[in-house]
Amino acid sequence: MHGRSRVFLLRRIHLKDSDRPRQLSCQTSPSPLPPDSNLKPLCLQGRLHEALLGMATLGAEVRFHGYDALLTACIDRRAFLEGQLVHAHMIKSQYLPSVYLATRLLIMYVKCDSLNDARHMLEAMPERNVVSWTAMISGYSQKGHCAEALGLFVKMMEAGQLPDEYTLATVLTSCTGPFGPKHGRQIHSLALKTNFDSHMFVGSSLLDMYAKASEIEDARRVFDILPDRDVVSCTAIISGYAQLGLDAEALEVFKLLHKEGMDCNYVTFSCLLNALSGLAALDYGRQVHGLVIRCELPFYVVLQNSLIDMYSKCGSLIYSRKIFDNMLERSVISWNAMLAGYGKHGLGSEVVRLFKSMVQEVRPDGVSFKAVLSGCSHGGLVDEGLDFFDFMVNDQRMKPDIGHYGCVIDLLGRAGRIEKALDLMKCMPFEPTTAMWGSLLGACRVHANVSIGEFVAQKLLDIEPENSGNFVILSNIYAAAGRWQDVARVRELMKERTVTKEPGRSWINLDKTMHTFYSSDRSHPQREQIYAKILELYERIKEAGYVPDLSCVLHDVDDEQKESMLLGHSEKLAIAFGLMGSTPCKLIRITKNLRICVDCHNFAKYVSKVYARDISLRDSNRFHLIVRGTCTCRDYW
Repeated sequence: MHGRSRVFLLRRIHLKDSDRPRQLSCQTSPSPLPPDSNLKPLCLQGRLHEALLGMATLGAEVRFHGYDALLTACIDRRAFLEGQLVHAHMIKSQYLPSVYLATRLLIMYVKCDSLNDARHMLEAMPERNVVSWTAMISGYSQKGHCAEALGLFVKMMEAGQLPDEYTLATVLTSCTGPFGPKHGRQIHSLALKTNFDSHMFVGSSLLDMYAKASEIEDARRVFDILPDRDVVSCTAIISGYAQLGLDAEALEVFKLLHKEGMDCNYVTFSCLLNALSGLAALDYGRQVHGLVIRCELPFYVVLQNSLIDMYSKCGSLIYSRKIFDNMLERSVISWNAMLAGYGKHGLGSEVVRLFKSMVQEVRPDGVSFKAVLSGCSHGGLVDEGLDFFDFMVNDQRMKPDIGHYGCVIDLLGRAGRIEKALDLMKCMPFEPTTAMWGSLLGACRVHANVSIGEFVAQKLLDIEPENSGNFVILSNIYAAAGRWQDVARVRELMKERTVTKEPGRSWINLDKTMHTFYSSDRSHPQREQIYAKILELYERIKEAGYVPDLSCVLHDVDDEQKESMLLGHSEKLAIAFGLMGSTPCKLIRITKNLRICVDCHNFAKYVSKVYARDISLRDSNRFHLIVRGTCTCRDYW
């Protein structure tokens, strides 16, 4: 038994009487201890090699318990070669293993990542039970061989073997990809027929399958009917909401389950922190951090990484850095999270400085370089970013992938070097993605490059004709150039294709309540006070030098109407409400779903200066921290 040329002789064969497998003879007198009785103690003491020598010495005297002890030790230690020796000894001594021992051999091969040998083992077994089939299906599922797992499950059913709850829970993890939900629903039906649908393991796998397939309503229905919920099922539903970007729903589910006394582990908190990152809910994030400490959970690296990410995305880089600096062990993901945090805040110099420290401790990966290139892009460090990219191009160990090219195109576009960005897209060894074209189109809008903007917009309209953002940006480019007929033409085209623009909205959390504002929103209960406050702000900051940027109004109307329309932007409504409802000197935290316009940015800077209030404004691209009238972006975004 060596290499890949192993022979499996487990099927029944015709032998002469003298060659038949040994049988235990009946004895009337008390039998002494079996000859292989010392093998189990040796295995339990971790002396596997001595036990194998004992097996070889005993030869045909090894019995069931001896083989069982040896295989258990091999499985626990993932000892592949030693397991082969045990298997070879069975064959040479003509020992026909029971279904149990044959299954243990199969499990040994699965645990040692030798799936082909495990499958040969299964095929050679004259008799199989549900454990045998499930072990092989589990091996395929754990290694991502979903088609093989599902195919074997079908073969198991055809062989007349009914699955148990562990089989169903295992095969459901292989219901992925385009046809995953279809297969999953069929297995769900089988679980209903066999009354395993409410079993904890099956239920958790079902809701996880539906959540990963973006069928979160089905996942919630499965969750709601589970008679018992464990930490796995609770974590799965929270994770499902968070992965789909339904962050508010994830938070609400956690709050409900926490009141019911749900147990949490570090995975639960990591999933919740990801949701809070999306909500930019710093107050809740701090409470979760405190809950982690009170629960006395070990601070696993993955949990600390989630805390770093949450604090940075909620605008509190100081806390992110404190956690990072206090980590006893940092993975490359820890460094990447901190790099990305600095980059999103436009602190390009901090990104470069941290990266230089990183290379002294761990080896950067592709994500690290993306974080650095993105940080240089947001920070306006064009030359530094190009130097990093050139290093990757010339380094044989790590060639830039399409994501790195995308970062460089964004870097050049933000800096107004649009022609060079377009040239790079034409000569790079990849087909440009829609994200690259979108980044370049945004740069054309910022830098008023109408000719290239028209070319890029046409590319995008051909690739994704239903994306409203492309129509809106092209319309903005024409509006900034005063080409109102073209603006009307684009809007008419949007109507023809029934494309609707995503409305801009901003939200602020005050007293644990989320307040959301849309442009020219008059649905808030305090709308009269809010608009009165905006007018007050407008008059005071105009006295301080604020001049409305009318180019941000993309309608062909007179200047007075443009000023009025600007005052209705969702960011301004949120800022006014924040000043009304928060205590003096407290930081006002606002989040917006789209990119902040130039006028709202100027408005926020003047409010910060005149009212001596710090404002944190997170838009779809980055953070703007405005202190005493000065923004960390340095008006570069």
